[in-house]
Amino acid sequence: MNIVHVAMIAGAAAMGGFLFGYDSSVINGAVAAIEEHFQVGATETGFTVAAALLGSAVGAAIAGGLADRFGRIRVMQVAAVLFGISAIGSALPFAIWDLALWRVVGGIAIGIASVIAPTYIAEVSPPAYRGRLASLQQLAIVLGIAVSQLVNYALASVAGGSALDQLGPLQAWQWMLGAALVPAVIYFLLTLSIPESPRYLVRVGKTERARRVLNEVEGGDVDERIREIRRALGSEVKPKLSDLRGGRFGLLPIVWIGMALSAFQQLVGINVIFYYSASLWQSVGIQESDSLLLSLFTSIVNIIGTFIAIGLVDRIGRKPLLLTGSIGMAVSLAVTAFAFSHAEVVGEQANLPFMWGAVALTSASAFVLFFALSWGVVTWVLLGEMFPLRIRAAAMAVATATQWIANWLVTITFPALRDWNLTGTYLIYTAFAVLSLLFVWRFISETKGRTLESMGT
Repeated sequence: MNIVHVAMIAGAAAMGGFLFGYDSSVINGAVAAIEEHFQVGATETGFTVAAALLGSAVGAAIAGGLADRFGRIRVMQVAAVLFGISAIGSALPFAIWDLALWRVVGGIAIGIASVIAPTYIAEVSPPAYRGRLASLQQLAIVLGIAVSQLVNYALASVAGGSALDQLGPLQAWQWMLGAALVPAVIYFLLTLSIPESPRYLVRVGKTERARRVLNEVEGGDVDERIREIRRALGSEVKPKLSDLRGGRFGLLPIVWIGMALSAFQQLVGINVIFYYSASLWQSVGIQESDSLLLSLFTSIVNIIGTFIAIGLVDRIGRKPLLLTGSIGMAVSLAVTAFAFSHAEVVGEQANLPFMWGAVALTSASAFVLFFALSWGVVTWVLLGEMFPLRIRAAAMAVATATQWIANWLVTITFPALRDWNLTGTYLIYTAFAVLSLLFVWRFISETKGRTLESMGT
């Protein structure tokens, strides 16, 4: 086994995560320009941005079935093509509803990539390194976010300082959205160079190919590993969503656990914690015009936390990281809520005294760090490895679709909750962080060092 070679294979698959992060974030730099260009209000623009989340839920829901029918690599290629089509369509919309349609297409690609990358990486990774290799998915996501912010800043600067400025035949915001075509093409080309999942190959009877891949990525007694995979597969019937049924509440307990894990990752409010980032920076003396600084600071904290998780996930395990993250997030969110109780909130502006602005900025950044070193990474690691092999792709699809639905719910409810009570809103996220701690303590089993085939029901 050559771990560097396996890491390169996992890194190529994680390119889907890069596109996931890039496509999710790139729209942020174009929102104001889109409103001005199409002469629409915040409601229409908000719907257009959120449309990608609904598309992601659809993509996640169908990815498992496609992966089990056509293979992991083929589905990655479908996602790459959809990313490319969405990039071109989003760059050349003739109306706001047309842009929303292409955002849905991109969202479907994001949903597919969010399922297939961690599934594939888990299936080609040796148990001793699986946590670190699966963490590449989250690292790719946060790098994609950071790169999209740099690309947005560079294109706006070259065009003259605004996303509305003309850059050749198109405006800068159109180039921002269209630039996703480049990583989409790279992703497609990378999928041509990596092997199919050995577990999928055994499922469809291509044992010799599976043997070659297992020898390449794991080594050891390959024939015994194939027998182990066959035993884990159980039935030769193709897996389907109905295979997830069972237990007292309609689904197998492990499926409910995966869905709850996915939901908690979003219900702690990670996607709205920095909604008031501009206000926080201004309260400590930084001008809102320094948009690159505002965006990149969060990305850097995210990347640092992700590297911490990569270094620890196979050493101390998944469960201790989640517990640590839940405690850190709960404390950070509670402090942020208390700091916002001293704010004067008017719509999208929250004016804080210098001291409380500094406290809120520090605690919000601490929250991002704790999230990144725990739930940001470990959720993807666990989802890729916790389900029994015979239902893995289908269960992964359901769990990931749950994550996107929770993401959408948090995104659309935040404005109303904010208008109701900003401090109360962050206390709600604090409560979810506390509940996530209790959930992990009671329901999450440690998977460090175990083979995928040993995962029970």
